[in-house]
Order: sequence, then structure tokens, then C-alpha cells
Amino acid sequence: MKFRLSLIALFTTLSLFAQNADSLRYAFGRESLESSKGIGTPYADTLDTGNPAVKVLLYSDHTWRFVKDPVMAAKDSVFLENWDTVNINPYREMEGNLPDFITIWVADTLDTYCCPNKTNPSSKFGYRHGRRHQGIDLPYPTKTPVYAAFDGKVRVSRYHKGYGNLIILRHQNGLETFYAHLHESKVNSGDWVSAGDVIGLGGSTGRSSGPHLHFEVRYRGYAIDPAWLIDFPNGQLRHRLLKIRKWYFNPSTRYIQNVDDEDEIFIADEADRVAAEEQAKKEAAAREAAERAAMKYHTVRSGDTLSGIAAKYHTSVNTLCRLNNIKPTTILQIGKKLRVR
Repeated sequence: MKFRLSLIALFTTLSLFAQNADSLRYAFGRESLESSKGIGTPYADTLDTGNPAVKVLLYSDHTWRFVKDPVMAAKDSVFLENWDTVNINPYREMEGNLPDFITIWVADTLDTYCCPNKTNPSSKFGYRHGRRHQGIDLPYPTKTPVYAAFDGKVRVSRYHKGYGNLIILRHQNGLETFYAHLHESKVNSGDWVSAGDVIGLGGSTGRSSGPHLHFEVRYRGYAIDPAWLIDFPNGQLRHRLLKIRKWYFNPSTRYIQNVDDEDEIFIADEADRVAAEEQAKKEAAAREAAERAAMKYHTVRSGDTLSGIAAKYHTSVNTLCRLNNIKPTTILQIGKKLRVR
């Protein structure tokens, strides 16, 4: 009986849904969304809605919800244009061609969301040691399951020298999310995944100083601070509707907290914005100069070994290899300079 009543309520809602879809979407555009791992009650059946792109999922506990049909969603043109399963950035679009203001639905009435990891980032977006850091680093123990943040299609699943084991998901709204330094990938290019699906295991592959998840958000190849999208300490999606200004793509532009008016979400005065960017560049240059001043080198002599050099300078063989882009088995050449700090 309960199941029949649920079905009656369901079909009543279906008739209203078609009439009120737009008002529903825009009414909660600025609402936050809690994270869900997507590991729920087994479903009992699916029902058609009259819209081939939308299904109703019936769970065995007599609950239900609307979902996108993955078969239909995967046919969207966004998964055909600039689709490349090898290159990190398949777009060749000049930043000047992007609109000044971009509005993207991240999670509408049919979408779910899963926070990559509810924690304080260990390294933020922006310049780091004089180099661009195009995402954030989240503490992530090795072999811990890594979850897809949103529904999407796997574009890249391969090893990359810098990223290590890398997965790139493209989403129907045009955003791409990156999951890097994985111990292992659980998906292949072309797979469709839902928010909360396990796509890999945390690790420390590639150019990594220890186990963590490097997470990026990009639009048409350009990275933005993921904190514009997700409040990582609380695990919440900040808004279902994401508003992007073109200058968010500047690597010095980080998320600013406690700004209520999204139309004035960054520095309103252009002069102040330019001054802030210049200050960020100066700080990055100062950090790079300090790092270079702290560098120390050793000239290889006859009989030197990596372990002996490491012991002399109170460091490790792994650190020497990382600093000099060599392997523990690399044969040292007499007279070559090795960075030891």
C-alpha cells in the first residue's frame, strides 16, 4: 500500500515537474548542497517520465528520486567536441575569446554531489614556489577510495609525469574535474560515472611530496580555484549555480570568503584588483628568490654515491632524486652538480 501511495505521489509530482522545472531550478540556484557519497539503498526499478533524458529511480525502501539517464546524458555534444583521451588540455581557445561572465549549473534538480574530501586543504590554488599550482591539495591517505564529485564521463585515465596517475572527468555543464597522484585508477576513458562512485585510490604518484589528492576544476582548459565551487572544510557545494568571472582564471585569483553579493564577489574597483594581482606577483617572486637563495649543490666526485651524498647533507635519496629528476639507479657523472637542498 505504501508503495502504491508513493507511486501516486510520484506521478502527481511528475506532472508538476514539467510545468515548474525552470522556477525550481532558479529558485534554489544559490542554495548550498550537502555532500553525499552516493552509496545508498539498492534500487528496485526505474520508470520512464515521458522525457527520455529523465528517469525515476525507485528504491527498495519505497523512496524515489529523479535521475538523468546516463545513456542519453553521454550523447550530449559536450562529450564530442574537443574530446581527447590523452592530452591534459584538448582546448586551443584563447582566454580573450571567453565571455566576461559565465553562468554554469553545477547541480540542478536532477544532480547529486560528492565532496572529494571534507578537510582543510594542505596547499591552496595559486603560485607556489614560483610555479602555478592550478588546483588544491587535500590530505588523502594511500589506497583510500577517491569519489567522483559530479556525474560525468571519464576523458583521461592514465599516468602523467607530473600528475602521476590522473583521472579527468568531463561534466555535462562543460566543467572538468581533475584527480591526481592516485595510487590506482578504477575507471577507463569513456566510462560514465555518477557522483559518489569510486574512481580510484589515493596515493603519491608523479611529482608528489607525500600522499594527497590534487583536485582541479577547469572550464575549457582554464583552471579556477576549486574553493569558488566547494567549501572543503564543511564539505558543501557553495551554490548549485556557479558564476565565473573571466579573471577567475588568473592563477593569482583565489576564493574570497564571506561575500554575499555574487555580482560583486571579488574586488569591485579595477585599480584595487590590479594592485592585488601585482602584489601577488611580487610575493610569488620573493618566495621564488628565497627558495633559490636556499638552494645548495654538490659537485660529484669519484666514488660518490647517492646514499653517501644524502648522508653528508642530512637528506634522503628520494629527495635527491626528486630535486634532480633522476632515479636511485642513475649513474652519477663526475663533475655534475646535484642539488641537495
